[in-house]
Amino acid sequence: MGEFLGIDHHVWWYLVFGGVISGYAILDGFDLGAGALHLFLKKEQSRRIALNAIGPVWDGNEVWLVIGGGALFAGFPVAYAAIFSAFYIPFFIFLIGLIWRAVAIEFRSKEPGRLWRLTWDFIYSFACIIIALSLGLMLGNVALGMPLDQNKEFAGNWLSFFNPFSILVAITTLALFMMHGAIYLVMKTENRLYAKLTILAKNFTIFFVVSFVITTVYTLLYVNHMSDKIRSSPVFFIFPLIMVLAIANIPRLLNKRKYRHAFASSAVTIATLLMMVAIEVFPNLLYASNNAANSITIDNAAASPKTMRILLTIALIGTPLVAIYTSFVFWTFKGKVKLDEMSY
Repeated sequence: MGEFLGIDHHVWWYLVFGGVISGYAILDGFDLGAGALHLFLKKEQSRRIALNAIGPVWDGNEVWLVIGGGALFAGFPVAYAAIFSAFYIPFFIFLIGLIWRAVAIEFRSKEPGRLWRLTWDFIYSFACIIIALSLGLMLGNVALGMPLDQNKEFAGNWLSFFNPFSILVAITTLALFMMHGAIYLVMKTENRLYAKLTILAKNFTIFFVVSFVITTVYTLLYVNHMSDKIRSSPVFFIFPLIMVLAIANIPRLLNKRKYRHAFASSAVTIATLLMMVAIEVFPNLLYASNNAANSITIDNAAASPKTMRILLTIALIGTPLVAIYTSFVFWTFKGKVKLDEMSY
């Protein structure tokens, strides 16, 4: 396969795909976290402020998910086919969650009735929790590996998705997003809601740290292949080191009320966690737990060299444009949330 700067095109596309997925997790992660903790906010005004904090950005953040799906389909079509067929049920639940989240956000403010709004509040929060858990469950199964036959097709059953490791990853993902979302809402609120969210941010940080420690211990004890690369190559130790420092920095920054820096540390935590998973599974896109020879790799799943060259050219142009647009939206709607007649 062709090379660019001494690196094969399919390796570059693996990095592009990983970068896009990391961008989605960081951006939609705080949306999902804000939704997951929505019912902890008891007052109507508090819930409206929380919704308006993510209102200008939540749908734009989902663009990164679309780009990620397109990147997988275009660059690694074999992996796309296998992953989407294997994860049919989790993906279906995930998509239902996305639909109901959008419906709940838009429909909640259409009627002033208390029962109407409480119903949509519950649907909104439940949908965000389901989305986060679904993402974590799929990530856990990708990291753990799945049974594949010689045709690179899923050879298991959907109940196998609910294994201890993947369930722990799902809970950790939810906890991470709730911490991430709480910190974001602290940056966007003031007065009594701000004070309440500072407490919630600290509580969800504890929730995440406990979940993370349990998942890490389980991984080291029972999922040995998820630490092989880092153990064998000391240079990769930089990633868990950065992650641990970022996690430790979050409560310190929360206590100092440096919430923007705490949010940045939370984003770094998400990025480094995904980097570590990417390092450990590389060069596999989907590891065959029953027979390593059946694994889907960046080599046997990649599109043609010409396609890869075209895709990388498009990515070099398109990805910065999306990043610039995302930055522009956040800059436009920076500052504390103020309710007006156009608010949710």
